[in-house]
Amino acid sequence: MTLSKPNRSAATITSTRVEPAPSSGMCVTCLDGCEGPCEIGRSALKGRDMIYPQPYGRMTSGAEKDFPVDYSHFNIQGTCVGAIGKAADSDVAVFTAVDCSTELGADSSIKMDFPVFTGAVGSTDVARVNWEEVAVGAAISGVIVVAGENICGMDPEAQFKNGKILRSPEMERRVKAFKRWYNGKGGIIVQANVEDTRLGVPEYVIEKLGVEIFELKWGQGAKDIGGEVKLPDLDRAVQLKERGYIVLPDPGNPAAREAFRHGGFTEFERHSRLGMVEEDGFYREVERLRKVGARYVTLKTGCYRPADLARAIKFSSNAGIDLLTIDGAGGGTGMSPWRMMNEWGIPTVYLESLTYEMCRRLKAKGAYIPPIAIAGGLSLEDHIFKALALGAPFVKAVCLGRAVLAAAMVGKTHGRLMAEKLNNNPDDLAEGYQKLFSVGSALKDQYGSDFSQLPAGSIGMYSYIERLRQGLQQFMAGARKFALRHITRNDLVALTREASEVSGIPYVMDCDREEIEKIIG
Repeated sequence: MTLSKPNRSAATITSTRVEPAPSSGMCVTCLDGCEGPCEIGRSALKGRDMIYPQPYGRMTSGAEKDFPVDYSHFNIQGTCVGAIGKAADSDVAVFTAVDCSTELGADSSIKMDFPVFTGAVGSTDVARVNWEEVAVGAAISGVIVVAGENICGMDPEAQFKNGKILRSPEMERRVKAFKRWYNGKGGIIVQANVEDTRLGVPEYVIEKLGVEIFELKWGQGAKDIGGEVKLPDLDRAVQLKERGYIVLPDPGNPAAREAFRHGGFTEFERHSRLGMVEEDGFYREVERLRKVGARYVTLKTGCYRPADLARAIKFSSNAGIDLLTIDGAGGGTGMSPWRMMNEWGIPTVYLESLTYEMCRRLKAKGAYIPPIAIAGGLSLEDHIFKALALGAPFVKAVCLGRAVLAAAMVGKTHGRLMAEKLNNNPDDLAEGYQKLFSVGSALKDQYGSDFSQLPAGSIGMYSYIERLRQGLQQFMAGARKFALRHITRNDLVALTREASEVSGIPYVMDCDREEIEKIIG
């Protein structure tokens, strides 16, 4: 049984002529004369362009590989006995009384109204265009928004001196959008990769823009290389090469310039460099960021081999960082190679199970365990509960990348359609948004005259998070857990032997055996 769907996908806008062979993905009969709608055929014409999902820069994509074990292989345990965190009283222990807030930071001083934060909204067009919707949505929801890598380096209006960033209007816009609506909960994280560090982005955003949470990035779950961006403009390609990025084809090569002018290819590619992790260097960089003025230092790592997960956890423990985000395979991105997204890395359930085991062993030795967040293919309230439970008590939050962006984009689209219908009249829009969004009236009551200034996409994201909140409250009430800190691994049951073996969660037919014997006698 094949787990993949090679050679055809909606992500690459490709298909096969007839039923494909399972492992190769090629048509069982490959016909001479076929125009080649598959990835192989399209690659014969478009070459490297077909490595990436399409239409590039206007969408996000997520893996479609069927992993042997995922979160659907677990169910949430319910019980009809008692209540933890509330009095066992039917009039007190109601689901709306469930506390979904969480705390991050080594000193637990980063307060969040809900245990989710955004994926890294970085330098791709889809991220740039939707930043305000996502950032404001995070601010009014009391959660964290992450400004991804390469924002300053990609800013056409950025100013540099001696190879260091002096000013980035784009980064200023991003920080300002969040701070304008910040309500004291959540926060804004800025990431840095190799190029960002070389350009002096940490110093700039911490010292000049007042960013308190800074994130080192080892990678992500959707790719094993640095970030990619498409460049349809030759001058832009030259600019980014001069700023230190890898640009393919080389815009300084006369043959490449000629091919671009003749339409042989229509876009250059900007690539980031691979980071090289070294233990002492990691500690030095964490300490340097603190000296620069970062109040909190965090780390984002991808689904590398288990030894690298051990490095991330142990180094983070030793350095006393404030958050470790671990991103599993099967998630999504706006800019990853499609086959890499499906065929590289450790899937989220496996990665989280390894994380729990490593954290448990370190904790037994008396080591500090930083708050941990799990990412990779998560989107709904059952995913949140299961991720928190599978890694309890170490996992404190969940990163939702494509999901929050999708909610923001849908809200933006419907807001635009309504604005066109109402000729952009602010008063009419405020009333229209109250009809369009189920949370509209509540937000109008909260923000008053400022309500009409909220981006429609932000309201959509807030509405989505409110849905997640109530859904999570209902699951938690059913498990009789009335605050996140009470969720444990005992709240899950494995539906297959394989899921039990991978995770250590009891198989459903083996669960509660000791208690059953006490009851039955």
